[in-house]
Amino acid sequence: MKRWLFIWGPAIAQMALIFGISSLHKAPLPEGMSDHFGHSVGYMILSVALFRGFAGASWRGVSWQSGALAIVCSVLYGMSDEFHQMFVAGRTAAWDDVAADFRGALIGAALVGILYIINRLWPTKTS
Repeated sequence: MKRWLFIWGPAIAQMALIFGISSLHKAPLPEGMSDHFGHSVGYMILSVALFRGFAGASWRGVSWQSGALAIVCSVLYGMSDEFHQMFVAGRTAAWDDVAADFRGALIGAALVGILYIINRLWPTKTS
C-alpha cells in the first residue's frame, strides 16, 4: 500500500486539489493569471503526476504509452471537472477550458519526455 501511495499519491492529490478549486464559486488564481492559464498549469501538473504513476515512478517505465495515458486521463478528468462545474453555483462548463486542460496536459507530458531524454543522454549515478 505504501508503494502504491508513493506512485499514485501525487496524482490523487492534484486531482483532489482541482476538484476542490472547482467546487468554489470563483477559482483563487493569483493576480493577473487568466482562467485558461490556470487550467493549463493545473493540468500540466496533473499530467506529470499521472505520467509518473503510469511509469511506476521510475525512468525505466517512461514510454510513449505512459505519456499518452497521462494525457488522455488528464483530459478525461478535465471533462469530468467541467461536468462537475455545471452543478456549482457561479460556475459553468466550457469546452475552451477543456482545450486549456489538453494544452497543459500535453506540455506536462512533453516536459517529462524531454527530461527522460536528457536523463538517457547524461545519466546520473542514481538514474
